Amino acid sequence: MAIYELRCDGGHRFEVIQSFSAPLPDCPHCGAATGKVPSRFGIGGAARTPPPAAMMPQTWRGTYGGDREYVTRLRRTAEARRDLEERHPELAGDRRPVIAHEGRYENAPLRAGDRPHPHPHGHAGGAAGEGGS
Repeated sequence: MAIYELRCDGGHRFEVIQSFSAPLPDCPHCGAATGKVPSRFGIGGAARTPPPAAMMPQTWRGTYGGDREYVTRLRRTAEARRDLEERHPELAGDRRPVIAHEGRYENAPLRAGDRPHPHPHGHAGGAAGEGGS
């Protein structure tokens, strides 16, 4: 047996206790057909999603020199993200490999196929003497 909140087209609401397979009763106020009202409920706490691969450390130094516990935690986090992306492909984002992620690329990693971000002084990050007169 379950408790259902029901509503008719006239706006009358009431609860009924009945079996899942039993047909819904008509409205006791006006006799109209009824439908189930979705339950409202509150959930405490916060949901955390694992970070995407681009936000994970990409170098040996970023893993605290290969700290075993930290690397194990990173691997589990990466597996959780992979599982999440398999269930929700819209979260996968850009899967191109990250080429640069430190220095000026820290907030916007450079990916395969991207043009290098302009240097903070306004010129492209080419080698010294390129394009000179």
